Order: sequence, then C-alpha cells, then structure tokens
Amino acid sequence: MSAARDRLIVALDFAGGAEALAFVERLGDAVDRYKVGLELFTAEGPPIVEKLRARGKRVFVDLKLHDIPETVGRAAAAIGKLGADLLTVHAGGGVEMMRRAVQAAPETRVLAVTVLTSLDVSDLRTDGISTESTGEQVLRRAQLADQAGCAGVIASPLELKALRARTGRRLMIVTPGVRPFATKDDQKRVATAKEAIADGADAVVVGRPIRDAQDPVEAAQRILQDLA
Repeated sequence: MSAARDRLIVALDFAGGAEALAFVERLGDAVDRYKVGLELFTAEGPPIVEKLRARGKRVFVDLKLHDIPETVGRAAAAIGKLGADLLTVHAGGGVEMMRRAVQAAPETRVLAVTVLTSLDVSDLRTDGISTESTGEQVLRRAQLADQAGCAGVIASPLELKALRARTGRRLMIVTPGVRPFATKDDQKRVATAKEAIADGADAVVVGRPIRDAQDPVEAAQRILQDLA
C-alpha cells in the first residue's frame, strides 16, 4: 500500500486552513501527499505549506504560475524555500519562463500544466489555438516542458498513452480529472484512478470524490486499492 500512497495526491480544495488541516487530520496516515491550490494558498499563504510539512506531509503547490520569466523565477524560488515537493507552472508561458522556474527551485520538481482538464478542443479553438485535438496540444506543450528541463507535466487521463509513447519514462506525469467512476462534472477529460495508472500516470490528483464523500477515509482507501 505504500506504493499506492505515493501515487495518490489529495487536493485540499477548501476555503480556509482550519478546515483543510482538520481534513488532513481525519485522513491521518492513509494519505501522505496533498495539493494546495490557488484558493487555499490565496487564503492562507505560505504558512499552510509549512503546517502540512510539519505534519510530515509532502506538498504539491499548484499555482500554475504564468508571468514573465523573472517574476515566475522569483515566485518559484519562494515556493521552493517552503519545502514544496512539486510546483506547477503553465506551459503556455513559454520555454524561458519554465526554465527560470526550474533553475530557481532546484529542490522542487517543477511540473508544466499542458491543457486544463476543463477544456476540450472547441475551447482551444475558441481561444485561437490551431490544433486538431487536445492531445496534439498536450504533446506540443509537453515537448516544450521537456526542453525547459521540467521534471514532468500535468495531463488529463485521455492523453497519457500518447505522452508515454512520445516521452517514455523521462517525464513524470501527474493526472487530475480522476474519479472513482468515469463520470463528468466541470472537468471534461476524466478517468478512474486504475485507468490512469494503467495508462502511464505516475500520480493522480483526487479532490471532490474524497472531500465530499460521506466517509472520506473509506473513499481514500478505495482509491488506494485501485492504485496498488
């Protein structure tokens, strides 16, 4: 089960630190890795990362940094000093921006967000991106991330096989959009945890299916069984 715990990242999608930390305490030893996203980090700032680290948890800071290279580099350096295990930048910011983040936070693995799981090909085309499919755009941005020296990428379950075929094991792939059953909500490209790992994901991010479960511990344990 230790290998499964290494593959599961639970998203702390909460408005405040007290609620998030109570949830972490409830899950106890079942979960080792947590994602702090934009909502929680904006509300609580760096102390939420420090508090999770003090509890022996590994922290994925998911801010999807996207700005000029100098600004992103400085932000990445600040996150790195907190002891974050993973940090996201947006691949749309370009190779130099991603490279600066990697250089600024050498002890933190920088992951590039390829295409948000809330988007499909029609959304990309509406934004003026010429592509045949979301998969094509994911592969294009993954190549840029690799060129920039990123440790890996964030990609939906539907692009996993193509990414692994293109990059081998060179890039770490973290996959959001994971559900106990392949149901859809505001995320359009989803799959189950078992499917994601079978198709090549190194780790999966699970939020609402655990957070909103009647028994979050039981929900986490069911997903861990799929990841074993």
